[in-house]
Amino acid sequence: MTIAINGIAHVYITVNDFPRAKRFYERLLGLFDMRCLVDSDELYYCIGSRTGVGIRRARRPDPFDQYRAGLHHLCFRARSREDVDAVAARVEAFGGRLVHGPRLDDWAPGYYSVLFEDPCGTRLEVNFVPGKGHLSEGAVQPLDGDVQGRLSEP
Repeated sequence: MTIAINGIAHVYITVNDFPRAKRFYERLLGLFDMRCLVDSDELYYCIGSRTGVGIRRARRPDPFDQYRAGLHHLCFRARSREDVDAVAARVEAFGGRLVHGPRLDDWAPGYYSVLFEDPCGTRLEVNFVPGKGHLSEGAVQPLDGDVQGRLSEP
């Protein structure tokens, strides 16, 4: 028996500078047409596009490290390459840091993404994959060894 998951219901990101992170996520999640459901001194939580994203004040102010156990990065799926470009054009004005601008990558045919960090250093990505990507008819999984090797490099 298998269960077909219907997406990710919500994600919470713990941040070490809540006021700066909140300003960033208000703008980013607003750009994603998400609506605020909770806005308190401890939690900022938005819903939309069949998911929820929240930021929560950290109990310890340790900086984010994507290679520490836990979250490596969070990727949002866009509906077009133009949406990826629009995010890339705004990230720094929102208070984030661009890691790499929009580019094609080997993750899937036509995989196009931008990688950036929120003000607390949490890695975020927005990507676009045309069609069904690796879930399309005839797609082969897993990827061949050379591609897997490239994608596994830190």
